[in-house]
Amino acid sequence: MRKTKTGLALNPKVSRNLPMEYFLLTRVTSEGGIIGHIDGTPIAETVVDGNGSRYHFAGIAPRYSDGRFNVESLRSGEWIVEPGLVYLMEKAAKAA
Repeated sequence: MRKTKTGLALNPKVSRNLPMEYFLLTRVTSEGGIIGHIDGTPIAETVVDGNGSRYHFAGIAPRYSDGRFNVESLRSGEWIVEPGLVYLMEKAAKAA
C-alpha cells in the first residue's frame, strides 16, 4: 500500500482480495443530523473515528450476490461503516 493525502490507497498491482475488515471504519461516533434510515438504522450525516478524523456520508456500499461488500467500488478516501454505509474522509471530500 502507498500513502496518499486521503489515507491509504491500494497500489494498482495489489489485489483487492484483502480482508473486508481493511475497508471498514469501526468504533465511530455520529455527528450532525440524521439524514435517513437503512433497515431501521439511522444514517448519520457525519461520523468521527477514534483519531478524530471526520467522514461524510457518500452512499450505500454495493454488495456481490453472495452478500460480501464490493470494496473495488470504493474510491480513494471512502470507507464502509456497518450496516453498509459509505463515508468519505473529510480531507478527501475537500480535494474532490
